[in-house]
Amino acid sequence: MGRLPLEGVKVLDVSTMIAAPFGAVLLGDFGADVIKIEMPGKGDTLRHVGPFLNNEPLRWPGLARNKKSLTLDLRKEEGMEIFKKLVSKVDVVIENFRPGTLEKWGGGYDELKKINPNLVMIRVSGYGQTGPFREKAGFGTPATAFSGFTYLQGFPDRPPVSPPFSLTDYITGIYVAFAAVTALYYRDVNPNGEGQMVDIALYESVFRMLEFLIAEYDKLGKIRERSPGLTGHSSPAGTFMTKDGHWVVLVTSTDSTFERLVKAMNREDLLTSEKFCTNERRLQHNDEINQIVADWIRTMPREELLQLLDKHGVPVSPILNIKDIFEHPHYKARENIIEVKHPRLGKIKVPGIIPKFEKTPGTVRYIAPDLGEHNQEILQEMLGLSPEEIQDLQEKNVI
Repeated sequence: MGRLPLEGVKVLDVSTMIAAPFGAVLLGDFGADVIKIEMPGKGDTLRHVGPFLNNEPLRWPGLARNKKSLTLDLRKEEGMEIFKKLVSKVDVVIENFRPGTLEKWGGGYDELKKINPNLVMIRVSGYGQTGPFREKAGFGTPATAFSGFTYLQGFPDRPPVSPPFSLTDYITGIYVAFAAVTALYYRDVNPNGEGQMVDIALYESVFRMLEFLIAEYDKLGKIRERSPGLTGHSSPAGTFMTKDGHWVVLVTSTDSTFERLVKAMNREDLLTSEKFCTNERRLQHNDEINQIVADWIRTMPREELLQLLDKHGVPVSPILNIKDIFEHPHYKARENIIEVKHPRLGKIKVPGIIPKFEKTPGTVRYIAPDLGEHNQEILQEMLGLSPEEIQDLQEKNVI
């Protein structure tokens, strides 16, 4: 295997929970040297979030792999001094404190860029570094509601539904990684390139994906209401049950896919119907065409249906639970789930690495660290502190 794409890039991850740390994980998966700074005695709050087995947090291995753990109290003067020394030696700092917190401790961007003008600093918060909500506590679920996404989730006769996992945080993490490599590219390929600060708000990561809402309200004055599936985009589309009691999702996003569907159904007469001949017409009669498709799907067992629709090139998928995923041959072929060693649990399965680079694929070089596992290594090798100095910092609870 050749060099990893981000080999040589040094990252300080001064963030907690999911969004910003996930971005650092993605960088680490592709070779970045990531140092995770955690509070002495406590660590990242994600260490204390379930599920657990024998008091071991089961999410931690997937969200902290390829990182080294350094305990450091940034609220203490000596802790901030060590932080600044580390900043002078890295390329990227990722943080997600409430805006103004690092400034209060003497470690804001204006201070850090004096130490390292080439520094790229990624700042993640609920509502951004500017605006009237900048100091508001920011977590993924409220940010999802603020983005406009939660309003769309669910059925019109029931309350809005939040996503059942930290969707906004993970999307934001992808933006974190994207921002880091984009800023590094600019810095390194331009003659006058330099570091910069990147401001990422949780809610904006999801709002960016809702351009259809913006255009629709701007030009049509329409406020889209809650609906399941892709209602309002394409028809037919939805969740359907097969003859043997399995759920599948089917969508016909274009007129050509609808043509392939009706051929599979042996219902080409629908192509000449005034109500169904175009997507625009089908959307006007969505319930009727969806019912026709639902009735047809109920006549076939799942595997037979999937084979037929795959043969005709109709976008369809079984709705898989996690047991299905563990057993599915495609997931196995793509190595979407991998097994790593765990110091106390023996082995644990975690998500595989994506995307899949042809020449420089990412790798899990080491498991998620124990709290402060790399204190000695980082402080001695990077900063040249003596064992006595490290011991003194430990006694003062700085590390």
